[in-house]
Amino acid sequence: MDRVFFALGAVFAFLAVAGGAFGAHALSGRLPPERLATYEIGVRYQMYHALALLVVAWAVGRFPAGVTAWAGWLFTAGIVIFAGTLYALAFGAPRWIGAITPFGGLSFLAGWVLLLWAAVRAGHPRA
Repeated sequence: MDRVFFALGAVFAFLAVAGGAFGAHALSGRLPPERLATYEIGVRYQMYHALALLVVAWAVGRFPAGVTAWAGWLFTAGIVIFAGTLYALAFGAPRWIGAITPFGGLSFLAGWVLLLWAAVRAGHPRA
């Protein structure tokens, strides 16, 4: 499982860097400033959570694996939903797509809570 999350983190980080460069060079001046800002938020949160997936890859062998793996899958879902809907909005998708974005944010939050829970559980011996 650690290699899966490491690979996902590396792929999402690569795509975030490529997306950031694309935004800075190809979209600047082509998108209105508010849509470019939306795109940049998607790239930023994608990178943050790509790095979080690398942390999960490290943690999955050290903390309770089930909880840690769930955190990784929630980060993955969050990237797809949160960043994906922001990218769609930046490129002119209907505004109702924005109603889906918070589910990605909730996935990120739940992933962080589970990662914290796994870390706390790892420090306590089981009864």
